[in-house]
Amino acid sequence: MVVLATKLYVEGDARERSLDSLRSLVNNEIGELDVEFEIGIRHDDFPSVTIEGDDATVARNVLREEFGEIVPDLQAGETYIGTLESWDDDGFVLDAGQGEGVRIPTDELGLGPGSATQIRERYGLVQHLPLQFVYGGTDGDPSRLADAEQDRLYEWTRGDGRLNVNSATRAEVRATLNRAGHAQDYVTVERLGLLEQSVICTENTDPPGLLASVGEYLPAELRCVVP
Repeated sequence: MVVLATKLYVEGDARERSLDSLRSLVNNEIGELDVEFEIGIRHDDFPSVTIEGDDATVARNVLREEFGEIVPDLQAGETYIGTLESWDDDGFVLDAGQGEGVRIPTDELGLGPGSATQIRERYGLVQHLPLQFVYGGTDGDPSRLADAEQDRLYEWTRGDGRLNVNSATRAEVRATLNRAGHAQDYVTVERLGLLEQSVICTENTDPPGLLASVGEYLPAELRCVVP
């Protein structure tokens, strides 16, 4: 079994649509392998994928590579993925499936000056966004954002701008943009997690303007990345 490092936290019809989307994503990744799979949702909203068949080991590795994995125990100095659950001026709290969240102090984010709240706004970080971190352990050493994560987020500020969204699948975000008349205003919608997406804007698109235009159509948290 693989517990995927992304969350399914919506309810009702949206939950069923999201679960269908996850099945499709998993099938796209491992459907051609000699396996059968079943998806479940844990009490903490992390999806689990049970895999059987001759290619089960390969399939598990493919899903770990694509989604990241929630593991039972964290080891100091190792890199994991957690979802952004809460924040305050002093840091972020990531959910890595351990019950108690992993706190990353502001000084360990590595994303420039300002409080953690200001950094979240600057980089357009929506709640539940999967983030890589290095676990500090239980001996007092702080956890920190992984170098690769810092590099990824810095790259966001060097592009043409982004609109980040949570609580919607990639297909739902694309359909909303097109229906609102913005088909020419974005390059693609990058999937960050199951329900976290990043709209990559074209050179002449103003991310705050795009947010104002589509916000009424998306029952989601929206955050801009302005280059």
